[in-house]
Amino acid sequence: MGWDWLVGLTLFAFVTSVTPGPNNMMLLASGVNFGFRRTVPHVLGIVCGVSTLLAAMALGLGLLFTLYPQLSLVLKIVGGAYLLWLAFKIATSGGPGQSSGRARPMNFLEAAAFQWVNPKAWMMALGAIAGYFPAASHWSVAVGLIVLFWIVGLIAIIPWAAFGEAVREFLGQPGRIVWFNRAMGVALALSVWPMVR
Repeated sequence: MGWDWLVGLTLFAFVTSVTPGPNNMMLLASGVNFGFRRTVPHVLGIVCGVSTLLAAMALGLGLLFTLYPQLSLVLKIVGGAYLLWLAFKIATSGGPGQSSGRARPMNFLEAAAFQWVNPKAWMMALGAIAGYFPAASHWSVAVGLIVLFWIVGLIAIIPWAAFGEAVREFLGQPGRIVWFNRAMGVALALSVWPMVR
């Protein structure tokens, strides 16, 4: 694998990670509602979840989607339904100090597990394996691909949580945070449409 492979994969990883989607909408909302520090486990869970998904694809999981195309439909339905539920939870949350005390950011394991029902994460993983992991590749290529996605993913998604923290004070007034959460819920719900159509 040469420099063109590395540059192409880095750009692919960055663009697919930094663009708006379910993970980034939830990180932004979490940064606003809980602050950056409490959102860090969510950030780490995303990159670890995507990494395990990539590893599974490199080991052949992606072939199941070729052999059984109906699995793609199942993933879209389950993932889309879960994303809509999360969108509802975000849209109906009042903000810091306005809930029943049960509101908390997504933890590491929840964020990692979420990647397995996140249609965008599956599209990223399938695209990365199909485009940057030739069939006869050595396992070291898969490790390089996963490590690169982990590093670039962190660089791409941390700003979403950090921006949430940055606007937290401005949105700290009850009316503003409620409207922000509603907007984030709607944005997350709308992000489902391109993935499930």
